[in-house]
Parts: sequence; structure tokens; C-alpha cells
Amino acid sequence: MIRTSLTAAGALLLAACTAGSDEGARAGLDIPDIAATDISEQTMKDITEQLSSDEFEGRMPGTIGEEKTVALLTERFAAAGLEPGNNGSWVQEAPLVEITGKDFAPLTISGEGTDIALEYGSDWVGVTYREDAQTTLEASELVFVGYGVNAPERGWNDYEGVDMTGKTAVILVNDPDFGTESLEGPFNGKAMTYYGRWTYKYEEAARQGAAGAIIIHDTEPASYGWNVVESSWSGPQAYAQRGENAPALTVMNGWVQNEAGRQILEAAGQDADKLFAAAKKEGFKTVPLGLEASTSFSNDIRTFESQNVIGILPGTEAPDEYVIHTAHWDHLGRCTAAPDGDDICNGAVDNATGTAALVALAEAHAKVGPARRTLVFLAVTAEESGLLGADYYAANPVFPLDQTVGGINMDAFLIAGPSKDVTVVGPGKSQLDQFLEAALEADGRVSTPNPNPEAGYYYRSDHFAFAKRGVPMLYVDGGEDLVDGGTEAGAGVALDYRENRYHGPKDEYDPNWDWSGVMADLQLFYRLGRMLGMSTSWPNWNEGDEFKATRDETCTAAETGC
Repeated sequence: MIRTSLTAAGALLLAACTAGSDEGARAGLDIPDIAATDISEQTMKDITEQLSSDEFEGRMPGTIGEEKTVALLTERFAAAGLEPGNNGSWVQEAPLVEITGKDFAPLTISGEGTDIALEYGSDWVGVTYREDAQTTLEASELVFVGYGVNAPERGWNDYEGVDMTGKTAVILVNDPDFGTESLEGPFNGKAMTYYGRWTYKYEEAARQGAAGAIIIHDTEPASYGWNVVESSWSGPQAYAQRGENAPALTVMNGWVQNEAGRQILEAAGQDADKLFAAAKKEGFKTVPLGLEASTSFSNDIRTFESQNVIGILPGTEAPDEYVIHTAHWDHLGRCTAAPDGDDICNGAVDNATGTAALVALAEAHAKVGPARRTLVFLAVTAEESGLLGADYYAANPVFPLDQTVGGINMDAFLIAGPSKDVTVVGPGKSQLDQFLEAALEADGRVSTPNPNPEAGYYYRSDHFAFAKRGVPMLYVDGGEDLVDGGTEAGAGVALDYRENRYHGPKDEYDPNWDWSGVMADLQLFYRLGRMLGMSTSWPNWNEGDEFKATRDETCTAAETGC
């Protein structure tokens, strides 16, 4: 995942990320001093080049590219000195399902004096997560639920007092204090929380018993246009297969164009702007719209197996406590061809680099020797399809989550040369920030917060599957304040990659790359993993964070671990 470039506004937020970095903020945490070590640049080059070669065909799950990737990783994990991580096996089978909707009827909105027919694609899109050949939403009562948030720790419940059984929730994008210029507010102001992500909104609607959930699209709070929604939510949709006792699902989840959403509200006799403003205020009450929604479509269903690859370096004193390193090995396979006819999306930066980093870090830790805790190196599948491999692991963990201390995610190392900083995605969420600040001090660098906190990037990579289940996770990207050229040069590198190579056939390995910046970042990740591996502390989420209650509940029930 590639973010947008550093902005002046992001730089001004630096204090928010570093405010907790003094010794007082670290009181009570065991943060060992860790010396630098040798990390193989040759390993990074070799594995990145191999994984992104045409021979691997873009590493699409379920293809020969997956077979070659899994074989390479198991060979290199073993050579690095790791042990198989899944009860003697290097892999965890990850059963996936692909659902392709077709034959979409219009989304009709009906009621007294109202007969609206919204056309699929141009006005609305929808999917089902259920493995049903036919999906039918029939005369489901519409209820405007504001931002669709139920956050007990923040004293906020948009669903309070309403029975949603069989009804369809109409929901706004992002969270209630979106648009705030600061990071202050009931939902962290400008910074999106998990409550602002569409994944949460659909999950919460299902928990409330809703038959459907429809998000009203708006480009700015969504951070992408309707074209992205239409392309992303049409065609095949892949999911991790659901096990026994899985959470409830809605019948249908969808989006409507902003103007279509306003048309629905106005047909219900509501002033859309006043309703949107009311939803931002504490104490908002749901608004039954007196309208019903109906639609139907059929589904083609395909099931297939993919694999997560797991290697471990068992701990010495606390082998049943785990520190996890994650990176996704997959990419897009074959894609829209470049003008020269090349149609293999090689994914060199995204994410052959992160996968290579797992091996390079495993080698480095093994050479130094085991830590007191077990270090886990997890290469997950199907990130590009929606974090599916990570989500499957986190829902079916090889190592119990209440015994997982925390972790570090690595997703796409831009080749930009050395930087004075690193970019922290989601700063201020957990006590892992204190470990990061200690590691940065040892490295002589600083942290810069995500320059676009309103986009919710923390919730868009593999670590999120663990975070939402309570495990503290760090997501740190390369810096953009380059030693040679400063922030202007860093922004230029990011822009060039995003516009010319990201998710395209030209994300290819270049033997002339300058790896010095990547290797500096790997030194930081080594320190972080080793600090957590040698520590006796169990870092938690900060007070008020949306994931703290889950961690606390998990730890209260645990007989061992946290």
C-alpha cells in the first residue's frame, strides 16, 4: 500500500507523535537496549529480484506463482535457521472463497409517493458475503443511523434504542468528527478511527441484526472517488472462508452515489444537510425513513486454497510468548498490459521487498541467537484481495492471540535512499510507540506521523487483522525527509512510484537501486523486534483507543500470556 506524500500539515503534527517519547512516558515498560547488527543487503536483493521475476507471474494466490513463492520462502526460512511455525509445517492452509455477483436488479426505494430505481454501477453497487447462489433484499425498512458507530468507550452509540432486525442501515462515510483540522475530538479529530472504515460499518450493522447496510459515498471523507468504489465493488470479490460460530452477516452490503443518497433522504422528507450535521453530534438518534429497499442478484461461487508461510525462532525463557513480523507475499498476477505488451504485475516494491525483509530479519535474529520470547515471521497471502491471509490467520491463530505480545508489519519499501525520519501510520494508538521512539533514538532518527490521518491507512494493511482482535501492532513506513533532497525529493519518489508503477506492470526490480534507505529501515525493525522479544512487558493500547477493550477482555480471560 502506497500512501500520499508528506504535507506541511503532516509535519506540523509531528509533536502529536513524539509527545510521549520522554522517559516519563516509558515508565513501567521494560524496553531493553538493543545493539545494531548485520542485515544482509544481498538477501534483500536476491529475494526481491526472484519474487518479482516474470517466472513468478505476479504471485497471484492459487497460481503457479504461489507455488514458486511458497517453495522459495520455506527454503529460505529453513536456511536462515528458523523452524516450521505450524506444528511442524511451514504453511497454514487459508481456504478462500470468491463470490462474483451478476444479473443485478436496480436498487428500488419505495414508500408512500416514492418510487426510485437506482441503476447498478452508476448509482449503486452491492455485494454479499454469504455463500448463497441468490441474494434477495426484499422490502427492507430503511433507517438512517448516522455514522453507524457503537463505541462504548467513547460514550457513543448511533444504534441506541432501535431494533435493526431485518432493516437496512443507511450510513455516512468516515467518523463523526471528520473535517476537524486538529487531532482533538471524540474520534481523534482529523484522524480516522476504525469506526470510520467501511469494514467496521458493515460488521456493526450485522451485529445489530440488520439485513442490509448502505453507505452514502462522499469523495473527501472516503478519500477516493466513486470510480474507485464502482471498480472495487464489482467483479469477483474474495473472502476468507468462514468457520464455525462465525459472526452474523447482513444479506447485502453496498454503496450509493452521494446524490442518490441525498435523493433517498429527501424522498423521506428529510433535509440531508441538517441530517448529516445532526449525525456529528453526541446524542444523535437514528431516524426511520419510512421507506423500503429491495434488490436482487445472483452469485457465482468459487472456493480455493492458498497458504500463509510461517517460520519461528523459538524463545529461550518465554517460548509461549510471541512477537510477530508480517508481510504479504502476494500480488496481482496478470493485469492490464503496458504499452509494450507487458501484462505481468511483478510487484517488486509491493511487496517483494517486504517479503524479502522477513527473510533478512530472520537471518539477522538467528545469527544473534534466540530472544527470550519466540519471534514469528509470517508471510501472508491475499492482501491485495482484502487482507484475507492475515484475517484468516488472526481468526484461526497458530499462536494464541492472548499470548501474542505485539507485532510489526512491513508493506512496500520504496527505494528512495536514506532518510532522516520514518513515517508512522496510526501514531498514538498503543504503548508500542514507546518502543519505536527508543529504537529511533538508538538509530539517530525521528518519527513523522502519517500526513493524511483522515484516510485511515492504519486500517488498510495486514496488521489490522490483528489489531481489531486486540493485538497491538506497529505500521511504520519509510521516511520522506530524505538526506539528499529533503521532503521535496521524498514526495517526488512517492509520486513517481504511485503514478508510474504502483499496481502496474512496471513495478519491476532494478539492479541499480540504492538500498541504503531500506537497510536503515530494516535496522530499525530489527531493534523493534528484538526489543519486544527481550522485554518482559506486555504493551497495551492507549486509553480510549478503539481496540483496548478487546485486548483487555482477552487478557482478563487468559490464564497465560497478557
